[in-house]
Amino acid sequence: MSKCVLHVVGARPNFMKMAPLVRNLWASPGGYDHLLVHTGQHYDEHLNDSIFRDLGLKAPDIHLGSGSGTHAEQTSRIMLAFEKLVAERAPSLVVVAGDVNSTLACSVVAAKANVPVAHLEAGLRSGDWTMPEEINRIVTDRLTRLYLTPSPDADENLLREGVDPARIARVGNCMIDSLVTHVSAARSGGALARFGVEPRGFALATLHRPSNVDDPARLQKLVDVLSNIGARLPIVFPVHPRTRARMQAASISLEALAQRGLFVSEPLGYLDFLQLEDAAAVVMTDSGGVQEETTALGVPCLTVRDNTERPITITDGTNKLVGSNPDVLPAEVAAVLAGQARRGKVPDLWDGKAGQRAADAIRSFLS
Repeated sequence: MSKCVLHVVGARPNFMKMAPLVRNLWASPGGYDHLLVHTGQHYDEHLNDSIFRDLGLKAPDIHLGSGSGTHAEQTSRIMLAFEKLVAERAPSLVVVAGDVNSTLACSVVAAKANVPVAHLEAGLRSGDWTMPEEINRIVTDRLTRLYLTPSPDADENLLREGVDPARIARVGNCMIDSLVTHVSAARSGGALARFGVEPRGFALATLHRPSNVDDPARLQKLVDVLSNIGARLPIVFPVHPRTRARMQAASISLEALAQRGLFVSEPLGYLDFLQLEDAAAVVMTDSGGVQEETTALGVPCLTVRDNTERPITITDGTNKLVGSNPDVLPAEVAAVLAGQARRGKVPDLWDGKAGQRAADAIRSFLS
């Protein structure tokens, strides 16, 4: 059996992070088969197949088909399937990305099989243990052998936790590699025309975190506030499958929102979303990746959370943490439209070459 490395993806953000890395490794594999493994954590076509097409990424080599469920159900199914794969393939390295359940599950399996783990986007911390992603990040980093970090704060977090500096490689932000590669194509797309909006003449909103959508009263408050803003500024609102399910359970009508200034849609493909993100006057989100992308694009971002694992988007970028109270959003949007948004800058090593640096670090580790 040939030597191999398993590169694990499971959810939409993983695809944009992993694509630049695996492309570089496929181009110069260094004697290894680099296999892309999709756990199936995200299986909705809008969050899955369309992203691979937009990124020009070949279909995964292996699909585990884990599906949805509670955190425990999903994590356990991924672990069972990945354990069999590790036993069959005997990989030299398992590469995981980000902070989703797939990241945690496959790291645990690899570590127990004595297979080293490389973590792409290692070291990020929000300090908020109520976030499932924070638990995934911390446990994964306790099991990691090669830490591929995006920013200085990530290095500092790992060093404070006692990680050997020799195992840390600051490579930059691979998600921004994907943006740099595809933004020109996105700008020539048809998403603006399809929604009937003009550049800088609309807002973009995304919501999916449990803290925002799991409590029906809070979710109702959020969509009411968005509707009030939408009466003055059109809002494009691609609804995550998880959010849609919570809205339906809370009897929140998507049709009614569409009549109140919100352009409600299914989740968008990568290029369509990137075009809207790039052209928006302001973005309202609870997504970590959107905080990064808006910083790279120079677009004002209002993060509807009390904390963020990506503080560099605030210190260097265009992101503002507005807290968990939806009532502040109208004033914050008005301030952005009045020209009071933070201008920011693109952080160091967010230059479109992070995938090459990460590939080099992996080749060095394997050798």
